[in-house]
Amino acid sequence: MNQYDVTVIGSGPGGYVAAIRCAQLGLKTALIEKYPTLGGTCLNVGCIPSKALLDSSEHYHNAHTAFADHGIGLDNLTVDMNRMIDRKAGVVKANVDGIAYLMKKNKIDVLTGVGSFVDKNHLSIAPTEGGEAQQIETKNVIIATGSKPTVLPFIKQDKQRIITSTEALNIREVPKHMIVIGGGVIGLEMASVYARLGAKVSVVEFMDSIIPTMDRGLGKELRRVLGKIGIEFFFSHKVTGATRDGDNVTVTATNAKGEEVKFEGDYCLVAVGRVPYTAGLNLEAAGVEMEERGRIKVDEHLQTNVPGIYAIGDVVRGAMLAHKAEEEGVFVAETIVGQKPHINYLLIPGVVYTWPEVAGVGYTEEQLKEQGKAYKVGSFPFKASGRARASGDTDGFVKVLADKTTDEILGVHMIGPRIADLIAEAVTAMEFRASAEDVARMSHSHPTYAEAMKEACLAATENRAIHM
Repeated sequence: MNQYDVTVIGSGPGGYVAAIRCAQLGLKTALIEKYPTLGGTCLNVGCIPSKALLDSSEHYHNAHTAFADHGIGLDNLTVDMNRMIDRKAGVVKANVDGIAYLMKKNKIDVLTGVGSFVDKNHLSIAPTEGGEAQQIETKNVIIATGSKPTVLPFIKQDKQRIITSTEALNIREVPKHMIVIGGGVIGLEMASVYARLGAKVSVVEFMDSIIPTMDRGLGKELRRVLGKIGIEFFFSHKVTGATRDGDNVTVTATNAKGEEVKFEGDYCLVAVGRVPYTAGLNLEAAGVEMEERGRIKVDEHLQTNVPGIYAIGDVVRGAMLAHKAEEEGVFVAETIVGQKPHINYLLIPGVVYTWPEVAGVGYTEEQLKEQGKAYKVGSFPFKASGRARASGDTDGFVKVLADKTTDEILGVHMIGPRIADLIAEAVTAMEFRASAEDVARMSHSHPTYAEAMKEACLAATENRAIHM
């Protein structure tokens, strides 16, 4: 029986990063993955393939709507969905192959199969593609099995016309009318892909706004911009069912007035969130306790009630974000060897990869009001940015929230071009507890989108933005 210092169950961003860091720290490490490819949901059917399609669809959309403004003329512009999907598959393969390489480089044993507990120090691996079951002995276990799409019990998903985000990544035609249930991150990203390619898209949302967990101003601006590419929004609608008849689907909902509303299209994407995935782990055999919503209960060190068994990522409390799982993977690896790592959960940014992109970190304005915190606001629109004007990306803004007394930055909320990258500046500043004036006095190269961050901080500092 093989023996390990650490065994990681699940090879998503949290799992494979945890395994690499454990190996770097000198621990004999195994990684158990039930699928033939590594990378989990993120690399195979989540973050990476969705970004590939978002990028491809944005190229087409720009060619169709904006190239003429740049003096570029195109005739007979077409969409080849087969080639687009095949390119996406190539991007995925390159990434998962890269993870396999990193496992070999770090001398991590990859065990393919379903891992489950025999007891706290013994795991059984049931093969998913032939072979014989095996058992291993391990001193520590890191559970990183991720999440799966939430299923609405009153909707039968056939995964052909009534689909999840997984199937939405493999549609080899442009839908005529895609009905998206859910106005969160996943729903909006997929809605953007197909709206850009020419599909009619209707987003049906239970709440009264999109991306409701983020700063309200971001959702308001994103709704306005996505409306310009033809996405329709139906808020305060409670979906009651979805049925398929051949190539047609009908979604029924109740609006705020209690009236029944019907939406008819050829695809229905159910994107109402994700739930922790712990099936098959046999946690009872190890005595691991659970908490509400199917999550694994952990302490401040991400250790379960059983010493030596840890859990990270989507199976524990907190936002379901790949980079949050990565940070937790490193955190647990370093904790196991006796180091004192740190994670500031308030400063883990959330990002929406629509165009314009959306991101936020720290407190929202709504949260500060609820806390009764005295704060000030500095905002700068991209329509006043020279770089944004040059690229034609003038929608959106950067908003900085700072403590009214100390000027410490409490939250930064952005919508605009290349925001997914720009938010890192806000995270860096806030990790070092910078004031708005600190950032305002830092030199930013010109012309760049990042100047909007500087200008928003100037606006928060005695309202002295230069270019507004």
